[in-house]
Amino acid sequence: MTGFGQSSFDDGRTQLYVEVKSLNSKFFDLNLRLPKAFADREMEVRNLISETLERGKIAVAIEYNSVADATQVQQYNEDLFVAYYTELKKLADRVYAPYDELFQLALNSPDVIKSPVKEEVSDEMWNRTKGLIVEALKKCDAYRVDEGNVLGKMMEECCKTIADNLSRIRELDPKRVAKVRERLRNNVTSFFGDEGFDENRLEQEIIFYVEKLDINEEKVRLGSHLNYFLETLKSPQSNGKKLAFISQEIGREINTIGSKANDADIQRHVVLMKEELEKIKEQLNNVL
Repeated sequence: MTGFGQSSFDDGRTQLYVEVKSLNSKFFDLNLRLPKAFADREMEVRNLISETLERGKIAVAIEYNSVADATQVQQYNEDLFVAYYTELKKLADRVYAPYDELFQLALNSPDVIKSPVKEEVSDEMWNRTKGLIVEALKKCDAYRVDEGNVLGKMMEECCKTIADNLSRIRELDPKRVAKVRERLRNNVTSFFGDEGFDENRLEQEIIFYVEKLDINEEKVRLGSHLNYFLETLKSPQSNGKKLAFISQEIGREINTIGSKANDADIQRHVVLMKEELEKIKEQLNNVL
């Protein structure tokens, strides 16, 4: 689900900024950008994110700037530099070479420039950063909850539309059965003409044929699946996959009604139900 959250801190010496973005995805796909100072905290940060945002294409960026202490300047091994420079001068004198580049050569010699002290973040600063991460994640999650409420209402409306069309099919079904019986009887009468036919045998065949077109079970199951979908949708637990399975069952019953009904009026309502079901399926990828 889409979401956005940010938090920041600035006391004049230290600046911290945390930004969290979330896009729709079936899986948990995290893109994390950390400053070098927090490299050893990466797993802890990832766990924090996964606990709050269970699914989605998530991008988290943490920026950290600290004003350097005036005493933290580049340090050099002076004795080693002098030793290198002296030896280089001796070599230059032996071959009568100029001294122009000796300073730079000595300065770049091994171990002359001391490695800067590795920047470390205090526990106090990490706790502050952790608090900002949690704050940004909560804002992003709240954004997703708001979007989820909108999606929930939309899917409820789709289920209501499907249920309304199902009610219309229930009203049309008895008329459909009567039309099927009448059509079969007229076709048989037209075919046999004056030769006559066994009335009892015809009635048996009509009953057999109508039973093959019976959609009462499908209507009952479809209504049950719709109620179950709405119950699951209102559940406080994350049920995205469960809702997807229920929607598959809803689609199966709608398709069966359409194939067995063999009636133009009912088919129109089947098409409308399929259209609403597609809207639901499109949004289920956004549900955790």
